[in-house]
Amino acid sequence: MSAKQNRVLIFGAGVIGSAYAIKFIEAGIDVTLFARSNRFTTLKENGLQYNEKGAVKSIKVNVIDTLENDDIYDFIFVTVRYDRSESALLALKDNQSKNIVTMISNSSGFSSWLDIVGDRLLPAFPGAGGQIKDGILYARFPPKVLVATMFGEISGLVTERTENLAKLFKTAKLPYAINQDMKAYLITHSVSDIAMISVLHSEDKIIDEKTAKTRKTAHKITITLKTYLKAIQKAGIAINPSALKIVLKFPNLILDFFFMIWLRTKMVKDMMLPDYASSANNEIVQLNNDLLKFLNQKDIDHGFFVKRRRSSE
Repeated sequence: MSAKQNRVLIFGAGVIGSAYAIKFIEAGIDVTLFARSNRFTTLKENGLQYNEKGAVKSIKVNVIDTLENDDIYDFIFVTVRYDRSESALLALKDNQSKNIVTMISNSSGFSSWLDIVGDRLLPAFPGAGGQIKDGILYARFPPKVLVATMFGEISGLVTERTENLAKLFKTAKLPYAINQDMKAYLITHSVSDIAMISVLHSEDKIIDEKTAKTRKTAHKITITLKTYLKAIQKAGIAINPSALKIVLKFPNLILDFFFMIWLRTKMVKDMMLPDYASSANNEIVQLNNDLLKFLNQKDIDHGFFVKRRRSSE
């Protein structure tokens, strides 16, 4: 099957879903975007609006807010936050599409996802980021050397559907890589996110910009990240990508310097915005709790994990 013949549903019209929708549509792929509430109305009335080099553009997109069980797609991309992943998959449970790609940045494993959708599950990691302001998408796809869309079978095998998915990304000219241990990849990324966000959003409060740029903050990230990486290693999870193993070997002083530079980037400034902090906190709470359960099963001491509450509690 040619990639251009694929019928694709993107379930979730946030930053990730919208960014991929634009790339796929521009490549001539048949795309439907699932959205709800105000986002659905905005997309229906104005199309998918996005910023390109300072100019606001709009692209027409087929958008739905209800999915029928017999509405079949070659691939369904689930592009929601981790704390909304189970509810999204439950909404797709009875749909007859055979390939459900969980394009979700973080995960502590796939057991609950598999319980819902079975072997239709194909885990992935998005290679895009950004934000939506006033209904307009500000997104970026970094160079492949920094990050690419990552996907792979839970079994680690390269199958016909992973090859078909690769063709889809080639058609859209999007960088990608097939990973043979997606569980390790997503867990490694998850503990990295927990380490960094738990420091920036300390005790359910966003630290101020001045404090964020200090070596003290950078050192907290260094120590927390090293501890988390050692914990998943002890639990039998490989650090993936393996290049991150160097974090455990680097002296703290060098890592502190690296994180001091990182803490001055626009990415971190965006992470400290109230809207981002609120949504990130909810995601990190559930992710952290699920990782605790995972470590409990492995009989790993987890007293160092940050105890966090949802912002709504």
